[in-house]
Amino acid sequence: MRRSANLQRLLILGLTGPIVALNIWVLSQIFRYFEHLITILTISAILAFLLNYPVRVLERIRFKRTQAVIIVLVVTLAVLVILGVTLVPILVDQTTQLFKNIPDWLETSNQNLDQLDAWTKTRRLPLDLKGFSRRVSFRIENQAQALASQAFGVALGTLTGLIDVVFVVVLAFYMLLYGDRLWKGLFNLLPSQIGLPLSESLRLNFQNFFITQVLLGLFMMATLTPIFLTLNLPFALLFGLLIGVAELIPFIGATLGIGMVTLLVMLQDFWLAVWVAIASIFMQQIKDNVLAPKLMGDFTGLNPIWIFIALLIGGQIAGLLGVLVSVPLAGTIKDTIDTLRLLRQPSVVTTETVSRNPNDI
Repeated sequence: MRRSANLQRLLILGLTGPIVALNIWVLSQIFRYFEHLITILTISAILAFLLNYPVRVLERIRFKRTQAVIIVLVVTLAVLVILGVTLVPILVDQTTQLFKNIPDWLETSNQNLDQLDAWTKTRRLPLDLKGFSRRVSFRIENQAQALASQAFGVALGTLTGLIDVVFVVVLAFYMLLYGDRLWKGLFNLLPSQIGLPLSESLRLNFQNFFITQVLLGLFMMATLTPIFLTLNLPFALLFGLLIGVAELIPFIGATLGIGMVTLLVMLQDFWLAVWVAIASIFMQQIKDNVLAPKLMGDFTGLNPIWIFIALLIGGQIAGLLGVLVSVPLAGTIKDTIDTLRLLRQPSVVTTETVSRNPNDI
């Protein structure tokens, strides 16, 4: 009897892998077909999640829901317009100048590596720095040329991008107004023992995660940009923004951003890159050890291995968007499973034997 049960369990486990792989493939195909629509809906939902907090604050001050939503959206649009008028032209100019300077930086880097390669050969060290530098320079220059060649396409797509922004803002507005009805209607289609924990877990995971990541990204950008300006780093605003935006990628984003900025600066000035790396890593440690535990806590409860697996699966299915939403989705799945397990556990009834004295009757 026990052997047949074990065989049945092994058979179930053996069939689970192909079924999961097939579902992942189907999801990837669905996403590729509806990629643009899913991207707009996801960004709108994330924006609605983020703006829901100030809306709730205004509701506590006795504003009506509609009034609070309108106030928050007007303020958000005003902030975006101010940033678009002030910071965006600077960032565009710095990005253009960066692409123009990369070939000169590569030439300077190759000259420095040639000197170092000559020094290693005089001491008969088994290092081929010149060949390595040529391969790295070739790849970086190709990527820079590819990005520069796409600038015209990006300019042509500006109108489409503005239309998408309008769609995102309008959808976020209606999600803030009527999202609760849609949310409840969708999860009411599921059994109550599944729909209720899934709905609550999804809302909390997405709100906590994205609000935390945005705050941590703003911290990295706000602290590193003045430090880069103090170090007289070229393109300080662009590099600070790059590290801050990379922070949106969970757990590994800041490291990737710091590594990319350090590599670019190293092409121009090695010691300046060392100071940039030291300052960035120092602020990253403050962020990881002081701010992140207080803001984020252990809200996912996921093993780090599962987190990286979720990142890889999300990136494979939906690219950058999948990476951004993979961790809160994984946390939602875990919380829902834990809740279902608790509901299935039989309630423990404790009985207490009371001895009575015959004289008390």
